[in-house]
Amino acid sequence: MPVISLAAADSGISTMQTEIDTIGNNVANADSDGYQEADVQFSDILTQQLAPGSGSSTNLASTDPSSVGAGSQVAAMQTNFSQGAIVQTGVPTDAAIQGSGFFVVNQGGNTYYTRAGNFQLDVNGTLSTAGGGIVQGWAGTSSTTGPTGAITIPSSMTLAPQETANITMGGNIPSGGAAFTTTATIYDAQGDAVPLTLTYTPTATANQWTMQASVNGSNLFSSGVTLTFDSSGQLESYAVDGGAATTVTDQSPSISTTQALPTGFNWNEKAIKFDFPAPSTAGAVSQYTTDQTVGVTTQDGFTQGSLQSWSIGQSGVITGTFTNGQSEQLGTIALANFSNPGGLENMGDLQYQTTAASGQPQVGTPGTSGRGTLLGGALEQSNVDLANQLTSLIEAQTDYEADTKVVSSTETALQALVTNA
Repeated sequence: MPVISLAAADSGISTMQTEIDTIGNNVANADSDGYQEADVQFSDILTQQLAPGSGSSTNLASTDPSSVGAGSQVAAMQTNFSQGAIVQTGVPTDAAIQGSGFFVVNQGGNTYYTRAGNFQLDVNGTLSTAGGGIVQGWAGTSSTTGPTGAITIPSSMTLAPQETANITMGGNIPSGGAAFTTTATIYDAQGDAVPLTLTYTPTATANQWTMQASVNGSNLFSSGVTLTFDSSGQLESYAVDGGAATTVTDQSPSISTTQALPTGFNWNEKAIKFDFPAPSTAGAVSQYTTDQTVGVTTQDGFTQGSLQSWSIGQSGVITGTFTNGQSEQLGTIALANFSNPGGLENMGDLQYQTTAASGQPQVGTPGTSGRGTLLGGALEQSNVDLANQLTSLIEAQTDYEADTKVVSSTETALQALVTNA
């Protein structure tokens, strides 16, 4: 069977060459962020069945089937999608997937999938890959159940000012103390800072104070808000401009100012609302013998701000931080899962494309429906195991050399046949 031995050895040389080529590519991409190691799977080639197997009888034992193989062949080229090591880079455009899933990229009208998260912003501020692919997701606060598209983060982005509409009070009023004032800053519709003065005056009734709010000397209440505390120092009730008292609970309505907002500022709202947290909760207004700390704890107004920085969160949400101290959702990065990731076709440039074997992508937000989470400012390294690859290289080289020996031996045998013919 010298011809079969030549064919078998030739196929072995060919398959081992494929193995060596694959190992070489793996090693070459050991430092390619997001690269997924490839692995060659082999199978034998059956050329001829010499005899079938037979069962036993009274006078005859069973026999095993026999066949002659014709070498090996590449059965499949599998991609190892196991998690690669994640390293922090501190670069805001970088993102690493922790768990399963792929980033979705649109390039030239085609959709690709990748684990490589070394993104950048193009000239228009669009989040994209180094190769020019547009990273897919949802812009701003758009619903993440709709179609995906580009995410744009212009460096010149600004956040419009917001007028103060709600104020939350908190802190301690010292029991038995004299009248005092505190100050805070609120904002009008143009983002102009407005000085707010709060004056606290004890009444003739024990454990009772009047709070008056004013802007540049103009009072925001007719006679003020009366605050009544119980014997344990907790705010029990409030009354506006001498009206009926309202018990303070977590369901208490906000207190609206009763006087016109002062001129000289730009107001869209007709009044400002004050909220008092329920007694004994964090930040509630109290009356103890301790120091005076009462004041405005939060207010929802702010001036105009410019985009200062941004970051990618675990759920794929991109959050921008502005120079006015505010933050806003700029977009959400999408991830795709597949029933059979091994069925994806490698298109090069660390990108894959769907096939009938991979199934259709299940696109959604990171951290949902089995999709992994994201780590911003980090990259997933190649999952190539160099030690394993070098070991496999030695084995493939040995097999390659053995196959060449078969060719050499077969050649010698054929020459002997010709010589002796």
